[in-house]
Amino acid sequence: MASAADELAEPQVLAHAKRRLFPEEREAGTYAVVDTQFSTTEWLSGERIDPAIQDRLAPFNHVQVGGGYPDLVGVRNLESELLAVERFGDDPPLIAVEAKGHTGDGTVDTQRGILEAYDRLHEANAAYLAAPRAVVTQTDRTLARELNVGILGVERGGGVTPLEVPRIVGNRTSDEVTAIRFQASAQGVVDKSFGLNHPKNYLGYPLAHYADGDTAQLLQDYKVVGAVEDARRGAVFLGLVEEKPNRVELTPLGREVIRYVTSRYGSVEAGIAEFENWYRKSQRFYDLAPEWGQLARRVVFAYPATQLLVEELQQMHDDRIREPSLVELVEWLHVQHPSFTVELFIRGDQDVRSRVLTPDGELREKPLHDGDVYHSPTVFQLKAMLFHAGILTGRGAEPCNLGPETDTWALRDPV
Repeated sequence: MASAADELAEPQVLAHAKRRLFPEEREAGTYAVVDTQFSTTEWLSGERIDPAIQDRLAPFNHVQVGGGYPDLVGVRNLESELLAVERFGDDPPLIAVEAKGHTGDGTVDTQRGILEAYDRLHEANAAYLAAPRAVVTQTDRTLARELNVGILGVERGGGVTPLEVPRIVGNRTSDEVTAIRFQASAQGVVDKSFGLNHPKNYLGYPLAHYADGDTAQLLQDYKVVGAVEDARRGAVFLGLVEEKPNRVELTPLGREVIRYVTSRYGSVEAGIAEFENWYRKSQRFYDLAPEWGQLARRVVFAYPATQLLVEELQQMHDDRIREPSLVELVEWLHVQHPSFTVELFIRGDQDVRSRVLTPDGELREKPLHDGDVYHSPTVFQLKAMLFHAGILTGRGAEPCNLGPETDTWALRDPV
């Protein structure tokens, strides 16, 4: 048995393992969450979790993978020393981790952790046990190899050694797992996804990119938008352009926008000249410029989060909830799509997630009445775009000005 000075509690083990597997949390194609049970301030009786450990573990969510809820689930292209194969198709693998640390009596249930990790392989592409290196036995390693489970041996000082590496497997993807893949993609909702609240600004970017001349200068000359970086980033999130090393490329959706404009105006330049007519106009875009509004509607509807919102708002309408408030919408969505709802609407920092979610991943209703808990890119920018595209009845609002119990989310044209 390890001495008390050498013992590692489960949150410490998991924090070190997360740092090893996800060293750069803002890396492209990367996203990870830790189970909400770790959002508590106390782990073993009378022992507080170091705030630095909690910061490392955040954000928190309760994501079902296989038959249970892994301690950590994320998406990232891992280094070859962590996997038995280097690549898995075009998409980064979904990774599940079960952590085991010293309990009150000093023991570590490594075999249970291996079996739990094995269960996650029903949906994950790779699964690991993370445990103090000193307690991992040869029997543990043999069992892990037989079950295709990796083992990460964690040292007291924070070092992590891959003792066993798993093979990548291909598996079905549930709605819950899709939420994590969505956040890891270029279209995931992060703090800086949408910086502008009008879809015309994002439509203008692929046009200026395709036209002859400097993209930024064209956007300003034609009075499309001055915030060029925000326009580019939003165009990426809407799937109009894709960022490559040292260049930006049109996506199939972006090329379809070009075709639409050239078929109606003869050239991209003639089409982009229309934008001056809408400069600083607050009227709903769908009514102000109906043909362009229809184009914006198609683009915005192609965004995955839009489709989920429209389908669920339609179902609420069918159930006679005709003008749900933001609080009612989030509570409804959390029943249907719990992980996706948290990622889409609730800010990812540790304080907010621990206020909104219980250790079991359930919503606390009272914090939902505080506008500051919500993602601005969703409740302000995305909602405003859905308004301008003729999908929702109301505009968005900044979280600081948001009254969640009076902020209505309703379809303009329910069917």
